Amino acid sequence: MRRTLIPSPAFVRAAKRFARKQPVAAAAIRQTLSQLEADAFDPRLRTHKLQGDMAGCWSSSAGYDLRIVFQLVPQAGTEAILLLSVGTHDEVY
Repeated sequence: MRRTLIPSPAFVRAAKRFARKQPVAAAAIRQTLSQLEADAFDPRLRTHKLQGDMAGCWSSSAGYDLRIVFQLVPQAGTEAILLLSVGTHDEVY
């Protein structure tokens, strides 16, 4: 199921900051966002539901230690992906 990606301002800031620190990771982020848009639950993304303080959010892997955190939200009668954060495992959790 194809979903629209909606980047939050926090996601945009985090993505820019991460791309400056690790320029090679920018390509991995773009590829993962493309896969998320096409199928958020593709097994290669290792998408999983988060618990605790981040209950209601999902996380996908964009590399060994790179994560993208998002929520599934309704938009115009369909479901969209609200991108919340991107960074290493320790940065986003």
